[in-house]
Amino acid sequence: MAYVPGVALLAALAVGCSAGSDGSASDADSKPGGPTVTTAPPGKYRTLPAPCRAVPGSTLKDLLPGVAELPQQQQEKAFRGSPTVTYDTDRKVGCSWKSDAPDSTRNLSIDFERVVSYDPAVSDDDRARTLYAKKETAADLSGVTTPPGPPEKPAGSAAGEEMGTGKPDGGEGPAGPSPSASGSTPGTASGTPGAPGAGEDLRPRVLDGLGDAAFLDDLLTRAGSTAQHRTVSVVFRTSNVIVTVRYGEQPALVTKVPDSKELQEKAQALARKLAEVISE
Repeated sequence: MAYVPGVALLAALAVGCSAGSDGSASDADSKPGGPTVTTAPPGKYRTLPAPCRAVPGSTLKDLLPGVAELPQQQQEKAFRGSPTVTYDTDRKVGCSWKSDAPDSTRNLSIDFERVVSYDPAVSDDDRARTLYAKKETAADLSGVTTPPGPPEKPAGSAAGEEMGTGKPDGGEGPAGPSPSASGSTPGTASGTPGAPGAGEDLRPRVLDGLGDAAFLDDLLTRAGSTAQHRTVSVVFRTSNVIVTVRYGEQPALVTKVPDSKELQEKAQALARKLAEVISE
C-alpha cells in the first residue's frame, strides 16, 4: 500500500518540475520578446577648443586693422580677446575682439557649441543637425537676393544709395540704383549680382565644403543718421559641434558702405581655420 502513494508522489513531483521549467522558460522567452531600447552613439567631439586661442595671431592682425598701431601692451590686450560668459564651458564657449582704426571699427566673435543629446534614442549628431537646421531656417536664406539693408526709399529720393531692390534684373524703378555720395551703392560696393562688374554671388547662401553643413548671412543695417554697419555671419556644423563666426565693420564716414566681399572672404577663411582647429 505504501508503494502506490510513492509512485503518485514521484509523478506529482515530475509534473510540478515540468510546469516550473515551462514557466521559467516562458518567462525567459518573454524578456527577449519585449521592447528593446537602442542607445544612439555619442558625438565625435567630447571637448571644445579654447576660443580666445583658436585664432592665430597673424589672422587677428589681418581681421583687426589698427591694433598693430597700438603700443605693445594695448596690442597684447586687444589680441587676447574677451571670453564669452557661459555657465557650462564644457558645452559652450566663445570669444570676441574689437579694433578701432581711423577709418572704421571692426568686430569679431566666435562661438563653439558642443551638442549633447539626453535622449538615448537620438544621437548627438542628430540633435546637432536639428539645432543647426533651426539656425539656418532663422537666417531665412530662401528668397533673399541681397544682404538686408536700410529701408527702401521712393524713386527720386536724395538718398539714392538706398534705392532699388537689388534683384538681378534691377527691380522696379530707374534702370539700376542711383550712386551714393561715396560713388557706390550697396550693390556695386558689395559686388551684388546684377551690379556692373560683379564677379560672384555675395548673397546670403548655403556654403559648400565647410564642415558637414554651413551657411553665410550678410546683414547691412543703419540706425538713424549713424554710419552703416555690416555683419557677416558664417555658421557651420561638424559632427556634434556648431561654430558661429561673426565679423563686422562700421566705417567712420556715414556715406561709406562696408565692403561685403572683403568681410565675407575673411569670415569664411576664418571659419575654415576653425574647422581645422576642431578636428585636430
